[in-house]
Amino acid sequence: MHIESVTQVTHNKQCQQMRGSHFCYGPYKSSGVIQHRTFRLQGLQAALRARGHLCVLEETREWNIVELVVSGEVVFTCNINDLEFGGDGKLDPVCREAVAAVESAY
Repeated sequence: MHIESVTQVTHNKQCQQMRGSHFCYGPYKSSGVIQHRTFRLQGLQAALRARGHLCVLEETREWNIVELVVSGEVVFTCNINDLEFGGDGKLDPVCREAVAAVESAY
């Protein structure tokens, strides 16, 4: 077997182990400026990555919203301002609820 073939087999196994979640998030107002920001998504991303999920961020036009999409289905929705700013997501109750929803989708 060639080195490229071994690398491809290893890559395929890693991809199968990673479970993907799309974050659709809208802009929100902070310091008088409305724009897309990911600071409030950091804890949720950290919590999902710790459980082996691949997180893909996608901007949407809907203000103040976060939707977690797994296999094309929205499994969790919240106001982005309900998520704690930064951190690892371990102490954020909304983050725990979102992680549980993503985990139950599999």
